[in-house]
Amino acid sequence: MSAEARYTTSRLTLWVDGFMTRFIRVGGVAVIAAVFLIMIFIAAVALPLFRGATVGTPVHLPAVAGVEPAEAPMAFGIDEWGEMPFLLDRAGRLHFRSATAPGMVRTVDPQLGASVTSVVWQSYAQRLVIGTGDGRLVLLETGYAPAFADDGSRRITARPEQVGSFPIGQGHGARPIISIGYGENDQGKLAAALLGGDGKAPEVHALTFTRKRKLGGGGATVVDQDHDLTALVKGTPTKVMVDDDAESVLVLSKEGDLSYIFRDGNAFTLRQHVRPFADLADPTISSVEYVLGDVTVVLGHPSGVTRKFSLFSRPVTRPDGTIDHEPRMFWQTGEFDELPGPATAFHAAASNKSYAVASGSTLSLRHGTSTATRWEGDLGFPIAGVAIGSKYDRLVVLDRQAGLHLLPLHDPHPESGLKALFGKVWYEGQSEPIWDWQSTGGTDDFEPKLSMVPLIFGTLKATIYAMLIAVPIALLAAIYTSEFMHPRFKGVIKPTMEIMAALPSVVLGFLAALLVARLFDDRIPSILCALVLVPAVAMAIGAWWGHLPRNLRVLVKPGYEVFVMLPVLVVTVWVAWSIGPVVESVLFAGDFRAWWRNSTGLSYEQRNSLVVGVMMGFAIIPIIYTIAEDALSNVPKALRSGSLALGGSRWQTAMRVVVPTASAGIFSALMIGFGRAVGETMIVVMATGNTAIMDFNIFNGMRTLSANIATELPEAPQGGTLYRTLFLGAIILFAMTFLINTVAEVMRQRLREKYKTV
Repeated sequence: MSAEARYTTSRLTLWVDGFMTRFIRVGGVAVIAAVFLIMIFIAAVALPLFRGATVGTPVHLPAVAGVEPAEAPMAFGIDEWGEMPFLLDRAGRLHFRSATAPGMVRTVDPQLGASVTSVVWQSYAQRLVIGTGDGRLVLLETGYAPAFADDGSRRITARPEQVGSFPIGQGHGARPIISIGYGENDQGKLAAALLGGDGKAPEVHALTFTRKRKLGGGGATVVDQDHDLTALVKGTPTKVMVDDDAESVLVLSKEGDLSYIFRDGNAFTLRQHVRPFADLADPTISSVEYVLGDVTVVLGHPSGVTRKFSLFSRPVTRPDGTIDHEPRMFWQTGEFDELPGPATAFHAAASNKSYAVASGSTLSLRHGTSTATRWEGDLGFPIAGVAIGSKYDRLVVLDRQAGLHLLPLHDPHPESGLKALFGKVWYEGQSEPIWDWQSTGGTDDFEPKLSMVPLIFGTLKATIYAMLIAVPIALLAAIYTSEFMHPRFKGVIKPTMEIMAALPSVVLGFLAALLVARLFDDRIPSILCALVLVPAVAMAIGAWWGHLPRNLRVLVKPGYEVFVMLPVLVVTVWVAWSIGPVVESVLFAGDFRAWWRNSTGLSYEQRNSLVVGVMMGFAIIPIIYTIAEDALSNVPKALRSGSLALGGSRWQTAMRVVVPTASAGIFSALMIGFGRAVGETMIVVMATGNTAIMDFNIFNGMRTLSANIATELPEAPQGGTLYRTLFLGAIILFAMTFLINTVAEVMRQRLREKYKTV
C-alpha cells in the first residue's frame, strides 16, 4: 500500500460521515418543527376563547293573520330545540310557528277569560307568567315535547297547559295588572303585581303561597296571603320583578328609584332604596331586568347608558375597630358599552350570564359578569322584542309588524375573553373586582371564574420559594466541591447528587404531604431556629478556622476540613431542634400558629409554601449543583495557579477568579433550575392545598399552572371553556419557560464573552 493510500479516507467512511451529518441536521430540524407544531395545536385549541359571538343569516316568519302589529302586551319565545317559536297576543291566544315550514301556524286559545295586560316569559322553565285585565295571575306552561316518527324523524309538538290562576288585590276591586313578577323554589312561591287603571293610584301587591296536602297524598297550591306593599315603595311604581328564589320584590319607579323589598317568611321589609342614575341630569330608568341567578340587574338609561347592580354584603368597620357585614344590598358593579338610545327590548340567557338588548334597530349580545360585548349589529328594522333560546344557540327577534326573525347564534365561550382571563372582574357576591379561579360550583347558575392571574402568581410564588431555598445550598455546595473538597470525597458526593436528580417528583410530593408537612406543622419554631443558627455557626466556624495559627491548620489535610465542621453543625441542628419549644413558649405564647394568625392577620395552613419550597428545592438542588459544579471545574487550572502564586487565598481565588470565569455556566444552572421549578406538578399538587390564593404568605398554599392542568383536565369536557382555558394555561407555561431559557441564553453568551479566557 502506498503512503498516500494509507492516509486517504475510505469512501465508506465519507459516506457514513455525510449521512450522519445530514441525519443529525434533519433530526434537529424535525425536533424544532415538532415543538412548533405542538404549540400551533395548543394555540388553535385556546384561540376560540378570544373570539366573540357570531350570528347567522336570519329566518323570517311573517306576522300571523289576525295579530295586529303594534298590539301590546305581547310575549314570544322559542322551544329549547329552536324549531317552534310562539307568540302570545293581547287576547291570550298562543300562535305556534314552525322554523322549518314558515307558513305553518297553529293557534291555541287557553281560555284565559280576560285580556292580557302584562306578561313575562321565563325561558328556563318554558313558562308564561300572565297578568290579566281582571286582576289575576295566570301561570301557563308552553308544554313543548319531541315526538319521533317510525322513520326516526323528530317533530316538536306544543300542548300549552294552564297550571294556576290566582286573583291579586281583589279586596280593592278587580284592577288590571300592568306589571307582573313570579318566582319559585323548593321552599315556596312568590308573586308580585302592579295594579293600575281605573284612574286610581297604582298599587303593589305580593302573593305568598302554601300547599294544602291531602290525606292520601298530593295536594294543591293555594294563596296563603295577599300583601299590600305600596307603602314600602318610593315614588310612582311602574314595574315589579320577583327573583327566581322567591326571596324579594324589586319595584321600579317613574322617578328613577329601585325599591328592594326583602321577604322573610310572610313578612316583607324594605331593605334599600337606590337611584342608579343619580349622577346624571335625568335619573329616570328606561329598563331593568335580571340576568341568570337573579343577583344582578341590568339597568338602562334613556340616553343609552347601561349599568349593572349586584347584591352583595359590604364589610363595615365599626367604631370599636371590628368588621361587620351589612345585609345584602344592591351596589353598582359595572358599566356596559353605551347603546344608541334607550333599550327597547331585553332578554337574559337561561344557561349563562349573557343577555340580549335592543335599541332601535341595533341588537347587542353582552355578558353580564365581564361586561364584554359579545356581538352587536344593526338588523335594519325597529326591534320590538328579543329572546334567547334556552340552549343559547338561537336569537328570536320581534319586529314592529309582529314578524319573527330567527337568528342562529354561535357563542360557545361567552364567559371568556381577554378581560375575563387576565383582568379583574367583579363577580357576583364580591365586594370588589378580583382575580379568581374557581371552575366549578354547586348550582347551575354558578358563574365560572377562570382568571389565569392567580395561577401565574402561584407558579411564580412556588418557584421563588423553591429557588430561595435551593440556590444558596446548591451554589455553595458546588463551590465547595469544586474548590475545597478532597478529590476522593468529590468522586462520591457528585455522583450521589446526580442520582438524586432522578428521584421521581411524585415520591417527593408523597413525602412532603405525609412527612414534611406534619413535621413542619409541629416544629415550626425549631425549623426557624435551625435556619438562623446553622448558617451563623457555619460562618463563625469558617472565620475561626481562618484565624487559627498555621501550625494548627496544617494538622488537617486540605479537603478534610469538613470533618471538623460537620460534628459542630450536627450539634447545632440538635440544639436548634431542642430549643424550638422553648422559643415557641417564650416568644409565641406557646402556639406559633395562633400567634401568626393573630399578629399578622394571615392564615396558616399545614400544607404551605414553606413545605413546597423545601421539597421543590430538594428536587432542583441536584440540577443546579451538577451544572454549576461542572462549570466551576472546567475553569482552567492556570487561572487558579496564577491567583495562588500572586498571594491569593483559596477563598479569594474561588470567589474572585473561578466564580466570575464560570458565571455563564452558573447562570445557566440557575435558569435551568428555575425552569424545572416552573414546570413542577406533583410536588405542588400533593404538598399544598392547591387553592388559587394570591398572597406571598409563606404559611399559605397556592395553585400553579401545571398543577391546575393536572387537576382539572381529567374532568374538563372536551371543547368546553374549561378545556380550552387549560390549554391556554399550557401556552402560558410554555411561554414562561421559553422566555426564561431565551433570557438565560442571552445572558450566558454575554457573560461568556465578558469572562472568556484566551
